[in-house]
Order: sequence, then C-alpha cells, then structure tokens
Amino acid sequence: MTISQATTHKKVAIIGASGYTGVELMRLIAGHPSLDLVAATGDSQAGTAVASLYPNLAAHYPDLVFGDSNPDTLAQQIDGVDVAFLGLPHEASLALAPTLVGKVGCVVDLSAAYRLKDASAYPQWYGFTHDQPELLKQAVYGLPELHRDALVGAQLVATPGCYVTAATLALAPLVRLGLIQNSGIIVDAASGVSGAGRVPKQNNNFTTVNEDMNAYGLLDHRHTPEMQEQIGAELLFTPHLVPMNRGILATCYARPTNGSSVTTQSLLDALKSFYANEPFVVVRSDSPSTKATLGSNAVHITARYDERTGYVMVISALDNLCKGASGGALQAANVALGLPETSGLTSIGVYP
Repeated sequence: MTISQATTHKKVAIIGASGYTGVELMRLIAGHPSLDLVAATGDSQAGTAVASLYPNLAAHYPDLVFGDSNPDTLAQQIDGVDVAFLGLPHEASLALAPTLVGKVGCVVDLSAAYRLKDASAYPQWYGFTHDQPELLKQAVYGLPELHRDALVGAQLVATPGCYVTAATLALAPLVRLGLIQNSGIIVDAASGVSGAGRVPKQNNNFTTVNEDMNAYGLLDHRHTPEMQEQIGAELLFTPHLVPMNRGILATCYARPTNGSSVTTQSLLDALKSFYANEPFVVVRSDSPSTKATLGSNAVHITARYDERTGYVMVISALDNLCKGASGGALQAANVALGLPETSGLTSIGVYP
C-alpha cells in the first residue's frame, strides 16, 4: 500500500480514506506537485482496491489498497509522514489525534472534534464529552482566509464544516468591518447529498432525495456554534437538502449597523477589498451558482442591500466536498507545511 515518492516530496497519510472526503483528498493529492500519498486506511473497506471502489482514481492509484487503522499497522503506515488527514467520525478523531500530534508533521482533522474552542459545548451540540481540552486549545482553525498566520507551522488543524465555510466567508468580513449587526442574522443554506457521506441512509437514497427538498436540523444544527464563533455573531441557521450531488448555496440576511449607510455597491466593494489577495474567493455582482464552483476550491460571493426592507443579503456558493471539506483541508495543510497555498488546487470549476 506504499506509493513511490520523490525524496523531496512530503509524505501523506489519509486515515479514514474510503468516504467521500477521503476520495476527494486522494483526487486532489494526485495532482499536487509536492505531496505523495503513502497510506490510505478505510476500516470498512480494508483490503479493497481503491480503484475498485472509486474507478475515477484508477489511473493514478492502480495498485493502492485500503488498509486498516489497527494501532500496530497504523504506526508503520504513518512512520515518517509529514501530514496525516483524518476523515473519521468525530469521536474517533478525538481519540486518535492525541496519539499522532507530535509524531507526524501536521494532523489535519476533517471532523468537528477540534473545531469548537469551548470544550463544554460538545455534549450539547455533538452528544459527547470532549476529553482533550489542552489539545483543543492548540488546534488551529483551518480557514486560511481568516487564520492564515496561525496556520503556519500548525501541528493540529481543525478543518471547518462545509456550511460554516460558506456562511463565514460571506458574513465575517461585514461583521469585522462593522457594516452589519452581530445579532439577528439568518443563514439559509442548501447542500447536495454528498454532504451526508458515502454510507447509504434512508434520508439520502435516490428515491428519498430525488424530486424533493427539505429542511432539517431545525433550530439546533450542530454547525450553529461553529458559525457563531467564526462569524462573531448570533445567528439562526437552517440547512436544506437538495437533489444534487455536490455544492452549497448559502443565502444570508442581516441588518446594517446603526448609523451605517450601506448600499449594494458599498457591500460589494467591502467584500472585494477584504478578499483582494485571496486566490479562492470570487466576489461578483452576479448571483453565485453551485455549478460554477464544481470540483474547485473556489467560493463565489455576492451581496445586496434592499432599501425597501432594510436588509443586507449575502449569497455564497461552493463545492461542499472541495472548498467545503477536502480542498479546504489541503489548502490549510499547504499553509501549515510552508508549501504554496494554491498547490494541488484550482479556482476553476467544471462546467457544464
């Protein structure tokens, strides 16, 4: 299960590689000029050829087989690894990360195990007790657009939630610039079915989702506290499931701050200025679409001010598996490892 690599390249392991975030990471790493995948575990698929489960990867990984994460074999697989991506359930990452931090160059966790800064919030929002408060303090939130300096040299990176990335990049600049109020914000977002993961469930099979749209996680979706921490505002978040494979479209509503005289153009100008040097953020007057971001690490954003109702509206679109998960994780890993931030990633979507 070892892939040959140039000695100047950095070694990568993906622990929990058989899910959708894992296959997306493998796709992106296949095109990365400085990273080489040396191990990919997937306990439910251990012994299965990667190309058999994911034929799209057959050309680059013809002989790669999913391994298991038995502690003895895992120790051998991660020996000398520069970055380990964890594509595991939250509690599994919580248990494994402490054994890896300090033994590999950088651990990038795609679960929510280290996203929230307040350990006491986990029982309410995730249903488990967080027993690693010191490691939680050490974790760096993996959104380079807001935390780039802190990510340099980070040993533990907490990859943002997909919905959170869309909402935070839309709203955080306007909160920070004092253009919108930090309470009463509404985030109304829709996601493709891949956000539910690869394992079949009643709510994500074809006959359930086809020709249907529904809201879920009403009032208590677990991404809510993460959004509030990163945006710096109180908000009401409602997610929706729509019958498409990939993508998130977030429509966000807020009130201008007292005394601010915002216009549509001033909002667009503020967002363009804030993201002027960001390679993956596209601010346009046109309304974003998920299809425009498909397969890319880009997020497209626009804004409006409605004089009739007095509301600010900000809309963002991204690919939930790329910028919303694996692409964002790779972007953060590039920063942590001192590699060019855009390596292995593109801002160009696949269209049609």
